Order: sequence, then C-alpha cells, then structure tokens
Amino acid sequence: MQRLLTSPNVTGWLLASPLAFVLAAFLVLPILMIIVVSFWTATEFSIVPAFSFENYEFLFGSPVTYRVFLNTFKYAAITWAVTLVLGFTVAYFLAFHVRSRTWQTTLFLLCTIPFWTSNIIRMISWIPFLGRNGIANSTLISWGVIDEPLEWLLFSDFSVILAFVHLYTLFMVVPIFNTMMRIDRNLIEAATDAGATGVQTLWNVILPLTKPGIMIGSIFVITLVMGDFITVRFMSGSQAANVGRLISNDIALLQYPSASATAVVLLVTVLLTISALLRLVDIRKEL
Repeated sequence: MQRLLTSPNVTGWLLASPLAFVLAAFLVLPILMIIVVSFWTATEFSIVPAFSFENYEFLFGSPVTYRVFLNTFKYAAITWAVTLVLGFTVAYFLAFHVRSRTWQTTLFLLCTIPFWTSNIIRMISWIPFLGRNGIANSTLISWGVIDEPLEWLLFSDFSVILAFVHLYTLFMVVPIFNTMMRIDRNLIEAATDAGATGVQTLWNVILPLTKPGIMIGSIFVITLVMGDFITVRFMSGSQAANVGRLISNDIALLQYPSASATAVVLLVTVLLTISALLRLVDIRKEL
C-alpha cells in the first residue's frame, strides 16, 4: 500500500483530485443538468420532467432561430476582426516600440483601467455619447460635417459592435502581447540582416510566432460575444437579438426547458468554433 501511494501516477491523481472535484461539481454537473432539463417540457405553470424532443423540434423548426444564430455569428465575426486588428496593433507597439519595461508595464496597466468599472457602466456610457442629441452628433453638426443627427449611431448594429469592441479588445491584447514578449529578438535581427523589410519581418517572423496568442485571444472574444446578451439588449434598443437574448427571454417567461435547449445548441456551436480554431494552431505544442 505504501509503495502504491508513493507511485508518481497515484500521487499525481491525488494532487489533482481536489481541483477535479471542484470542476465536476461546479462545471460538469451543471452542464449535465442543463442537458437533462432541455429534454423536459413545460406548461404555463409547471415543468414536466418527461423525456421529449419537443424543445429541439421547435428550436430547429423555427426560422427565427436561424436568423438569430446568423445575427450572433455576424456580431462575433465583426467584433473578432476589429479586436484582432486593434489588439495586434496595440500589442505590437507595446512589445517592439516601447523599449523600457517600466513604460511597457505602465502603458499596459493603462489599458486595464476601463476594467476597474462594471461592464454595464462602460457600455451604457456610450448611450449619451451616441444619442440623437449626444456629443457625437452635436460635434459633427457644429463642425458642419452633417446637417441633421445620424440615427444609426445608437440603437443599431453599429452601436452593438462598438460596445463589444470596447468591452473585449483587452482580451485580444493580453495574449498577443504575452506571446510577442516571448519572441527571441535575435530572430528579428537575423531577418533584418538577411535583407527583410519591416513588412516581410512582420509577416514571416512575428505573425507566425504570434499565432498562439491570436488563437487564445480569438477564443476569448468569440465565446464572450456569442454568450453576451445585455450588450445587445441595451445598445440595440431591443431591436436586435442574439442567442443570449433568446435564452434570457425564455428564462423571463419561466420556460426553462426551452432555454436549456437553446443553451445546449449554443454550447455545441461554441465548442465547434473553438475546435475549428484549435485545428489551425496546436496551442499546447506552440506555448
């Protein structure tokens, strides 16, 4: 027994068992409960724990579902593209153009200042800025750029995506910056000595070595955007919807089985998206 307990494999399992228990209790078990409830049915006043495909049949048989999922993918794709450009640019500037570690740390901390406040506060702060009589329209009119307020600045897809970019760009900056800081500067000097231009060095040296950070940031941004419903609700003025809004509406109506079915489909969709991203770069091998 003593030899068994001192075995490296047994010791490893014993050390991992507390964390495994926590994950099983607070992650795996709730997901299993959601899956089980998604096969139940509900009336106006009660939930019937009877196995049925009714929720999934209604979900996949409704054209609204496909429009909402398409809208969700649209928000995720546009937000991902914008945050990737902004995140890569900010990370590149901090990693390669700011020489002092002190200034790197200072500027990086400045990027985190917005996270000292609530996401809802930061999101709602755009409403008086983008409104019909807000700062943006008032400034453009005073400059003579426009003659009347722009209606599409607020309660539109533009305002939703703008809020998403504001909320989640840092989730792209951090992993990319972390990966760039690990790049051996001798590789860049070797590329320069070989006659490579700045663009060639960026494309052939820096970008390939930054792929793990880009993938990690992409996973963060895409999963957060696809599950967010508060931003869509407030910034669209309840004129647009995503999958999170469907789940929120079902919960508000106490239709928990229908909400669970939608959550399961969303979970599978997100997992498939993450799997596709991980096939592009083996993060465990690269890091």
